Amino acid sequence: MSNLLGPIRQLGIVVDDIEAGMKHWSEVMGVGPWFYNPQVPIVDYTYDGQSYEPHNSVALANSGEMQVELIQTRNDVPSMYRDFMLKGLRGLQHVAFWTTQFDDDLTMMEARGFTVKMSGTVGENGRFVYFAQEHHPGTCIELSEVMGPKGRMFDMIRGAAVDWDGADPVRPFPDLAAI
Repeated sequence: MSNLLGPIRQLGIVVDDIEAGMKHWSEVMGVGPWFYNPQVPIVDYTYDGQSYEPHNSVALANSGEMQVELIQTRNDVPSMYRDFMLKGLRGLQHVAFWTTQFDDDLTMMEARGFTVKMSGTVGENGRFVYFAQEHHPGTCIELSEVMGPKGRMFDMIRGAAVDWDGADPVRPFPDLAAI
């Protein structure tokens, strides 16, 4: 467990083919079911302080308490995922810490010298930031707010993994407005 923000809760993996990634992780690794969104509804997205409209596909599943996120970029909007890929890298791009005290944790990280490179919101009370500092090649830290429907969705995904028997390995993301 981190002495800064609690346990790492998510491993973010950048892939070229998200469908192949879900197939590998479910069939070879036994991780699932996957909750897939072909276009994540990110609002207020910024990269280096500039606004953009990203098109990213995401799939989420849990292995125990650890969430695995597969990410495929679908456009050329500036992002830390794109930067990672332009370096010729694939695989673990970020680790995420989840928080119910987003403003306090963000202030603490900034006081420690971290700077926000990429940010946005997914659902009500679902802000996220990626910090610019990379503490080893390619991997960065995400701070993700889990107060609203995004947090409830993460709980639902973790629950679905508990007794997963391999059936129905890819499922649609729930409607965040409905949970």
